[in-house]
Amino acid sequence: MIALEPGNALDITLKEDAHGRDRIVVTLEAHGCDLTMTPHQARVLATELIMAVNRAEVRSNLKHSPNMMRSAQPAEQKRSLINQAFAK
Repeated sequence: MIALEPGNALDITLKEDAHGRDRIVVTLEAHGCDLTMTPHQARVLATELIMAVNRAEVRSNLKHSPNMMRSAQPAEQKRSLINQAFAK
């Protein structure tokens, strides 16, 4: 079970249908909604979810990375710092 917001949770279970086939059931408890999928469909959903999370993490990292700042030092200023370091 995954807690979402207060009073709401997402539950994922493995069930067997009337024909004996495995089904993955995703239930949003507060609303009583069920999503029933084959293992293949659930795998595709999981893959899409993981890819979306990875994109969100990359986007967040790019926004907060100090090395990716758009207001970087001009090349002349960097060269003068390097020259100062080697002059000593």
